[in-house]
Amino acid sequence: MPDTPNTRHEFDSGRRTVTKAMLAAAAMPLLGPLAKPAIAGGSNTIRLGMIGYGIRGKNLLDQFLRAPGVRFVGLAEVCPARRDTAMKRIGGDRRGEFCKAYVDGFDMLANADLDAVVVTTPDHAHAVNAIEACRRGLHVYCEKPLSRTIEEGRAIADAAAGSKVAFQVGSQQRSEFGRHFVRAAELVRNGSIGRIERVFIGVGDAPVDCDLPAEPLPDDMTAADWDRWLGPAANRDFNAILCPVGMHGHYPQWRKYREFAGGGLADMGAHHFDIAQWALRRDASGPSRIIPPEDPAATRGLRLVYDDGIELIHDGSIDCRFEGEAGWIEAGRGYLRASDPAILETEVAAEHRLPRPADHITDWIDAIGESRPTIAPAEAGHRTATICQLAAIGYELGTPLTWDPQTERFTGDHAEAANARRTRPGRDAWTGFEGRNESSTDDA
Repeated sequence: MPDTPNTRHEFDSGRRTVTKAMLAAAAMPLLGPLAKPAIAGGSNTIRLGMIGYGIRGKNLLDQFLRAPGVRFVGLAEVCPARRDTAMKRIGGDRRGEFCKAYVDGFDMLANADLDAVVVTTPDHAHAVNAIEACRRGLHVYCEKPLSRTIEEGRAIADAAAGSKVAFQVGSQQRSEFGRHFVRAAELVRNGSIGRIERVFIGVGDAPVDCDLPAEPLPDDMTAADWDRWLGPAANRDFNAILCPVGMHGHYPQWRKYREFAGGGLADMGAHHFDIAQWALRRDASGPSRIIPPEDPAATRGLRLVYDDGIELIHDGSIDCRFEGEAGWIEAGRGYLRASDPAILETEVAAEHRLPRPADHITDWIDAIGESRPTIAPAEAGHRTATICQLAAIGYELGTPLTWDPQTERFTGDHAEAANARRTRPGRDAWTGFEGRNESSTDDA
């Protein structure tokens, strides 16, 4: 298939086609014929499906198996070894008795009797699966970063808003890790260190072009399986660095390459930039200027500047460091500290206090039952992913850029080149396996 701009999909009687027009259509209300009640029949049990099973999928699967009120009824994974491993784990749990395995996520969404779905695919496949789930009225838990591109992220956020589903982005720093990040965000909102001047975010490098050589397909994978793994991404040959053979205990490095993800800048940036946005009350907005470092070879030092002058700086070794007129606060997964320890003891006014769910998964499950927003909704996830993508574009072009967070387009000098990077080349017509029933496998 030719490499052409792509960003959306449609599903029609077992045939799926990805088209740019469908992404644009995600902005339209999605409560059409496919939408169904949140939990059919008023059941207290959430019928759950999962798309993708790697190391993060394994972690989430184990958490969901321990969570009350859920039952796995579907699992989709293109790699046979990983699919078999997942089904064995589900089958060993009494709530996995009726779970069915699928090769293809679209097949599962079309055929399994679902209430909700967990999307743990590589980043480039988040949009097509999450949008299809929203279109079908299914609640969604989608791993971070929400999207590979700005255009895909906007389409997901619009689809979630239009379908009225409970959508949780896997930005679990809003819920977990000793609530260090929650407390830091509350203190910033409370004005405990005065007006914020800058925030330092210590995360990895921007993505690079994929230059991996071709390798033979594993014995248990077919060309069709590899096609499914690529999904809407541009055509390229198999390499085990992208899709490890069998079940693996490491995070695969597809996340390094811009064809599939956003590099370390987005991988951990989706967590730490998210906390900055949350603390600054920018969940529905973002910065307006991107200023790369003067040295074109530099991999740190890019600044994102909000309209009020606050600088978000990609630099340092600290997860999140907030600097204000009256001191600083640093937050990480294992620490919370301040320029004056007394700052951490500040009583936060009621209007600045943030939710404290038991954990991220519980918040999503409760949001489904209570018909309320989650702590990390799709719009917030999109705005955070956008920051990661703005930074990557800034490093790639090496020139100052102006961004309009309302229209979500670049303006001014170099706008044409920058706006072209709001999406990434892919397959305009992604046609997968014909015949939905043929791509399912036997029950566990």
